[in-house]
Amino acid sequence: MAVIKLLRTALAVTFLASVAACGSSSVPAVSASTPASSGAAETLRSAAPEPVAAVMPDVIGGNAGRAYEQMSSELDMVFKDASGRGRAVDDPAAWKICDSQPGPNQQITAYPVVFEVVEVSESCEDATPK
Repeated sequence: MAVIKLLRTALAVTFLASVAACGSSSVPAVSASTPASSGAAETLRSAAPEPVAAVMPDVIGGNAGRAYEQMSSELDMVFKDASGRGRAVDDPAAWKICDSQPGPNQQITAYPVVFEVVEVSESCEDATPK
């Protein structure tokens, strides 16, 4: 139940951050070569805006399908077989999460978010170390 609350919180934070990032100024940028005969102030925009970041919830040990349902609309996610066998994760509900990149409670600053998973019947301890 705590995982669901964390996932909902992370989803809400991510949604709000993406909404804020989508807003743009209605003031057009004026280049330095444009004459300022009308007395208009020059507007400069940052060439490298700050990345939108959210905090990764602690989903380790949880069901990958639930994580996908809770977070998929806002996050670019990849599920990788942690066993080292390279199996395709076609149905995340049949897998559990052993690790995530970024780790729990760390800021998500790069995408895709990667979940290392094993089948539900398997143990994370049996997964191949990185």
